[in-house]
Amino acid sequence: MGWFWKTAFRLSGWRVRDAFPKGIDKAVLIVAPHTSAWDFPLGLAARSVLNLKHTHYLGKEELFKGPFGFLFRGTGGYPVNRFNKEKMVDQVVDLFQTHEQFILALSPEGTRKKVDRLRTGFYHIAKKAGVPIVMVGFDFSKKEISIAPPFFAGLDEAADFKKIIQFFAPIKGKIPELGLDHLLHQNHQLSNQENNAI
Repeated sequence: MGWFWKTAFRLSGWRVRDAFPKGIDKAVLIVAPHTSAWDFPLGLAARSVLNLKHTHYLGKEELFKGPFGFLFRGTGGYPVNRFNKEKMVDQVVDLFQTHEQFILALSPEGTRKKVDRLRTGFYHIAKKAGVPIVMVGFDFSKKEISIAPPFFAGLDEAADFKKIIQFFAPIKGKIPELGLDHLLHQNHQLSNQENNAI
C-alpha cells in the first residue's frame, strides 16, 4: 500500500518540511495536534513518504479480536490493555526491548477532544525504554508536516513538557479550535504565578 499512500499524500498537496533524523531505530513519536479522524490516514501516508516501515501504534485489545483485527495489525497496530496504566507502560517497554527496530507513534493528548493538559504515558514509556522522543506536527492550515530534533526525557519533566507545548502550540490541526495553543497560555500564567511567588 506504500505507493497508494505516497500518491495520495502528494496529490492532496501535503509536504514534509523537515527530514526525519537519521540513525534512529527506536523512538517514541508524539504526533499532534490530534483533532480529527483524518489524522490517522495522514499518519499512514506520512509513514510511507518518510519510509518509516517500523512505525507502529497502539490500540485497545478488543479491536484486534473483532472482524477487523487483521486491518489493525496490517497497518502496524499493537494491542494493549488500557485499564492498568502502569501495566500498559510495561507492555510497551517490552515491545521496545523485544524488537531491534521499533518506532511508536502516539498522540500526546490521547483524544481528539480539547484537553487541559497533555498525558504523560508517552513520556514514561520513552524514559523507561531509554529511547528518544521525536515531535511530529500535522499542520492542516499549511498542509505541512514538521519534525523536531529528537530528545531524551530528562530529570526536569516540567521543562520537557514546556518544550513540547511550545513546539505544538502554533500548529493548526484539522479542527484548529481543538489544538494546543491554549496550553501555551496556561504555561505562561503558571510561570508568572511562580515568579510572583518568589
